[in-house]
Amino acid sequence: MTDMPIKTRREGSILEVTLDRPKANAIDLATSRIMGDTFRAFRDDDTLRVAILRAAGEKFFCPGWDLKAAADGDAVDGDYGVGGFGGLQELPHLNKPVICAVNGICCGGGLELALSCDLILASDNASFALPEIRSGTVADAASVKLPKRIPYHVAMDLLLTGRWFDAEEARQWGIVKEITTPEELPRKVWELARLLESGPPLVQAAIKEIVREAEDMTFQDALNKITRSQFRTVETLYRSEDQQEGARAFAEGRDPVWKGR
Repeated sequence: MTDMPIKTRREGSILEVTLDRPKANAIDLATSRIMGDTFRAFRDDDTLRVAILRAAGEKFFCPGWDLKAAADGDAVDGDYGVGGFGGLQELPHLNKPVICAVNGICCGGGLELALSCDLILASDNASFALPEIRSGTVADAASVKLPKRIPYHVAMDLLLTGRWFDAEEARQWGIVKEITTPEELPRKVWELARLLESGPPLVQAAIKEIVREAEDMTFQDALNKITRSQFRTVETLYRSEDQQEGARAFAEGRDPVWKGR
């Protein structure tokens, strides 16, 4: 259906997910549930390795919550679906890399959605903000995530003032990996996705689980859990053909052939 708010395209083991809700790509409850189902299917499909999240149009990536839908009856505490708002930020056990391509305005819940991805590339016309404070509400996910990812006082500045910042400042604080033109953004994102696609999926899964779980652990507790193979993904990796293949390929001076098992 052409009027579906979420469109997908697959190339090899890469899944491209496009948010397409004119005019601004705002997310209502129904769209959030579709996004959650889409990323859950990506998570559970062993033939998929990398996802790209992008948005249709040139002016908006996503302004977050659809206030028009809220005025029509969508409850702000309604059912966002299996992954929470936008399908990603609360999706459990997502151990595959997700790349976000930001083109245009990315604010509020849209920025929180981008922060739920592992790598963010932005066009030079991208702009960012957490303006919730100006409407008397809280940027909940950003209030949890941002102070852990960038300097505390910078995070508090963005949260408490709701000010706008451009792609260059986002790169300065490490939010954005790379800035390019709007025309070049799709190519750059797919280049990065193909690089990740060629990598070892079991190692990528272990990295994602370790990073996620270690947020609430001491360094030593997390390290002990790794060395004792107490993370499910680490145990799988250490018993895998891929780990043996990596060692053999290194010794033989060739590129490894990853099988994900």
